[in-house]
Amino acid sequence: MISLLGNGILCRVLAGKGILDVPNSRSSHQQAKPRGGGIAIVAAVAAGMGILVAEGAPLPEGILAVGTAALVLALISWADDVRGLPPLARFIPQIICVGATLYIVPLPVLPYLDTLPDWLQQGLLAMAWLWFINLYNFMDGIDGITGVETLVITLGIAAVSVFIPDPVALQDPALVIAAAAAGFLIWNWAPAKIFMGDVGSVPLGFVLGWLLLKFAAEGYLAAALILPGYYLLDATITLLARLRRGEKIWQAHRQHAYQTAVQGRLSHGRVAALIGLLGICLIGLGILSLSAPWVAGVAGAVLTTGLFSFFRYSSN
Repeated sequence: MISLLGNGILCRVLAGKGILDVPNSRSSHQQAKPRGGGIAIVAAVAAGMGILVAEGAPLPEGILAVGTAALVLALISWADDVRGLPPLARFIPQIICVGATLYIVPLPVLPYLDTLPDWLQQGLLAMAWLWFINLYNFMDGIDGITGVETLVITLGIAAVSVFIPDPVALQDPALVIAAAAAGFLIWNWAPAKIFMGDVGSVPLGFVLGWLLLKFAAEGYLAAALILPGYYLLDATITLLARLRRGEKIWQAHRQHAYQTAVQGRLSHGRVAALIGLLGICLIGLGILSLSAPWVAGVAGAVLTTGLFSFFRYSSN
């Protein structure tokens, strides 16, 4: 309710203040819309986590440090939404927040990294986390897409946790984030009335990245890779292609597969809905990964690659 009502209020307040996302040559929308709906998402998640703490709900170790760092990133990202910040002014705080969180509460080591020195293990986890934060920001380019992806990841974590004999206390925080995303999605579904902005996508990427890394480190690596599969694939392939062409990867663009689909013949709503349908399949495969990780992983890769290819083909 905080997210739902808060975004309704923000639609009017942000528009009145002139805080708008104005279309340009790299945009996938045609009209200026208020930018900053992430404020209500952050407020909703903070309130929900506070209620969980007050009720004594089981929470993962380190959630307070993660939440504090996410709020810091939200404030910096809000400044970027309003005034614009240079890339380093955005990226350095991310490095500090990730490094500080891993120092305060180190993640358990992934089985495949347990032969490496501790500093290298945590360094690789930090790099993966930083990439996830930024890909989550990069992928927020059309109506509904990040709200849908957030629901897929959070509901996926909660669903997989149901089938774990000794769950790792991630389901309650995940469901709080899912509720906040659902409230925002009502306003952001095509045609969107408000955009999330960096104030939402950056802290969401930070918290969801930590939840997925925590999930993987507790022994559920396949599920942690399957659930965010579409975002991981589209963002990574697009980044590598831009690097190969010598482009400035920190600049906005319209080269993601889902964006080329929108430039072609698909609407924002249809693209987001297809990602949601894929997400339902990935949640099922995440559950399957508990007993057959390789089968689930290969099936997830095939389905995700298929949708990615379909979006690329739809632009032709």
